[in-house]
Amino acid sequence: MRILLASAHSAVIARWQNLLGIQDVLEQVSLIEDLIRMVSERHFDIILMHRLLVDSATCSEIRRLSPTSKLFLLSDQPDHEEGLTFLKLGIVGYANTYISPERMAEAVHVITSGGVWLGQKVIQQLILEAYNNATQRGRAASSLERQLAVMTRMERKVAEHVAQGRTNLEIAAELDIAERTVKAHLSAIYEKLQVSNRLSLALLINQGGNR
Repeated sequence: MRILLASAHSAVIARWQNLLGIQDVLEQVSLIEDLIRMVSERHFDIILMHRLLVDSATCSEIRRLSPTSKLFLLSDQPDHEEGLTFLKLGIVGYANTYISPERMAEAVHVITSGGVWLGQKVIQQLILEAYNNATQRGRAASSLERQLAVMTRMERKVAEHVAQGRTNLEIAAELDIAERTVKAHLSAIYEKLQVSNRLSLALLINQGGNR
């Protein structure tokens, strides 16, 4: 896997290199001009970008030059509004610049598998927006009901709470069950509905069954 690291700070680059390990082909840039040039000249599977180096215009240009690359933005002070803004520009990952080794490994795995890695607040905001939009336009109820019919009554309740933007802890309290039970129900729901994560589940329900 070919990965490009983009940051003006050598310490950040060094940290990311240590987290990613030697099994990947790692290249690095510290200037926007070099970032644009390298992306235009060759393909990278993942591009890790330091928020202090890139702005929205740069992100859009990189997306245009390399539409199949996975863009992973890392910010010193992650903010859900910033995450949402860049998500709309094409990033598939958003995290803290100083992400832990375990979380970095998980994030890269999710991203390379075709998923989206976002902070919990960003995910919750997306779910809430989808829920509000669905409420305004009405749901394609019959189609959705056919898809949801495979779930048990309790799984259905859990899924609906997820679609309303509630956390596992909030769902557990609402349904008077343990948080680990909520997680077990979610695993079963993902398998039955053929969705890969919490965000996909919420969007499926809130957008009338359109994946």
